[in-house]
Amino acid sequence: MCFSVNDLQVGLTVNLTNQEGTLKLLLLDSGCHVRDLSIKLHGGAAWLYQVLVDAFAGSIASGVEEAVSDQINEGISTLDVLLQSLPKTYPIDETAALNVSFVNNPELSDSAIELEISGLFIGRNEILSPQGYHRGSDVSVSRANPSPKMITISLHENVFKSGSLVYFTADTLKWTVDELPDQNLLNTAEWRFIIPQLYKQYPNDDMNLDVFVSSPPDIQVTNKDVVVQISIDIILNVLEAGEVVPVACISVDFSASCAAEIIGNNLAGWLKLKKFSTYLKWSKIGKLHVNLIQSVTSAVLKTVLIPYLNSQLVRGIPLPILNDFALENARILYAPPWITVTSDVSFFGHYHHKHLPAYVS
Repeated sequence: MCFSVNDLQVGLTVNLTNQEGTLKLLLLDSGCHVRDLSIKLHGGAAWLYQVLVDAFAGSIASGVEEAVSDQINEGISTLDVLLQSLPKTYPIDETAALNVSFVNNPELSDSAIELEISGLFIGRNEILSPQGYHRGSDVSVSRANPSPKMITISLHENVFKSGSLVYFTADTLKWTVDELPDQNLLNTAEWRFIIPQLYKQYPNDDMNLDVFVSSPPDIQVTNKDVVVQISIDIILNVLEAGEVVPVACISVDFSASCAAEIIGNNLAGWLKLKKFSTYLKWSKIGKLHVNLIQSVTSAVLKTVLIPYLNSQLVRGIPLPILNDFALENARILYAPPWITVTSDVSFFGHYHHKHLPAYVS
């Protein structure tokens, strides 16, 4: 027997909406029509059975149409369950998570679907509050990117600002420095000509530095990179007889540029110090000439703080990509206050994702 269906037409209408931060897929209407059904029997009394088959061809076609419609309904239901099961948060570390709940209804065009997610950093135990940032009419990815890609992901600078606020609020932006490239700087003997009062009160004692970020870092997207403004306090401690004695506090305001890059499916970055200014906040060892301790400030920034921040930034922010898919030939575009990633996508199954470079313009 030879069975074939030619010119099978299937139509369906679905509604995809945002339902409390998840996507709801509803089948509104569907239809299936078999225009050409061919059943050929061979051998024996096939001619007799062929007459019967031809007589019931309409009923057989209806059965095929009904079976296809049932499969469509089942497929839509399965897809709806999958969409409903998508997580609303994505953990970053023990402090922060990303709010990946959907915001507003999807927008459909002839060749694309646009989905909005909150994307903001939240504390691991924070209650979700869906909020997103609409791309304005003055921002056009297609205008900046003449070569269309398979996927476009846009991140508002408030995503990065929310991250700095979460980590600052969690009191994680602080460090104790007890090692420097010039270790002599962490002994009062090295300061005897810079701060005589310090050496006079604490001769030849070891020191360490407590570094605190004093306010949430400010982050702004520019036309060529990301500018970060950070204020820190550096407390000079003397280690005397097993006790930590704070003796002075220096405040530092510095700016750094951050070049974005794609590592795997993450948006990562790399800080480069631009400039800094220093002033004395308080002192228990008399007045300090801040210009004389610029070398210490510079050493802390260049050898401790910036490298540490870069070690965290290189981990990156996970971009919303499905499992077993990876960005390929990604390109990063700056359109303040947005960073846009345009990329092709490759399917790797269960293989490890490749780390592919991004091209920045």
